Amino acid sequence: MSSHKFATLRYTALRIGLFVASFAVVWVLAYVHVIPLGLGASNIFWLLLLAVVISAPLSFVLLRKQRDAMAEQIAPRVDRRRARFAASVGQEDGLK
Repeated sequence: MSSHKFATLRYTALRIGLFVASFAVVWVLAYVHVIPLGLGASNIFWLLLLAVVISAPLSFVLLRKQRDAMAEQIAPRVDRRRARFAASVGQEDGLK
């Protein structure tokens, strides 16, 4: 269990790191004029959007193990909350 202790934090940090790396690559490519810079003040938004579009599929492929570990960490908590919710609904139904 200790390897999954900080799975959510690890996945989130890696996801943010992948986004930052994608943004850095996009930024370098834009200022070397390999990709267009955008129009006027839209430059930063264009670069951010492009970095999101690039990092999302990369994280889906590259971070599969971390995502699975995070799901294993979160699943028991979700099951407990569902059970508590079902019990409270059952109590409400019993009062009517």
